Amino acid sequence: MIVIPAADIIGGKPVRLYQGDYGQSEIVAESVKDTLQSFEKAGAQYVHIVDLDGARQGHPVNRDLILDAVNSLSIPAEVGGGIRDLKSISDYLEHGVKRVILGTAAVEDEDMLKEALAGYGSGIAVGIDCRDGYVRTSGWLEGTSVHYLDFARHLEELGVSNIICTDISRDGTMKGPNTAMLKQLKEAVSIDITASGGVHHIDDVRQLQEAGLYGAIIGKALYNGAVDLREAVRITGGAK
Repeated sequence: MIVIPAADIIGGKPVRLYQGDYGQSEIVAESVKDTLQSFEKAGAQYVHIVDLDGARQGHPVNRDLILDAVNSLSIPAEVGGGIRDLKSISDYLEHGVKRVILGTAAVEDEDMLKEALAGYGSGIAVGIDCRDGYVRTSGWLEGTSVHYLDFARHLEELGVSNIICTDISRDGTMKGPNTAMLKQLKEAVSIDITASGGVHHIDDVRQLQEAGLYGAIIGKALYNGAVDLREAVRITGGAK
């Protein structure tokens, strides 16, 4: 399993939210670039970046800052937040980003998703952000009637090879990941699954690895010192 440290961005700064609530954001570092470089120095082999301003506004907002940071690294990066058209997808992928994460666009514009998959294949991941089992969009602000398992199965049928699953109720709470939900997802599909949200102890990392997941995204627990990135990378054996 690969451990993927996260940098979520509001106003050009790395932040953490509590249960996806923009009103409960906390600045956790001063520089996105310095933060990502520190992750690389600690042994990370991939980084996860979300433009939260972009997710809320529906288009990339921190694009220049993100690309500057990404291109300062020698490890790959995945980027999400406000990426809702092919122009934004190609812009990121052609300027140093390894993988883009589609969320709202994957739910609301299947034709665009198909075109993106046809053009970029494994460069496309889909974020399944859910609360109480149902997918949410627009920076987690809008609810849908789409169940996460049904959505995951459909994404697999479309050719998506990587999904990032977040239980919003666990995100930023330090209460542990929703392992029951992740195990159900693992049984439902055979594509790569990355868990996001709730990791608060190194034992959570071990549990996610034992569940056979592709990756685990860790944010708040790294910033407050609850999880040591070097140790997490060591126990998981690094990237797949």
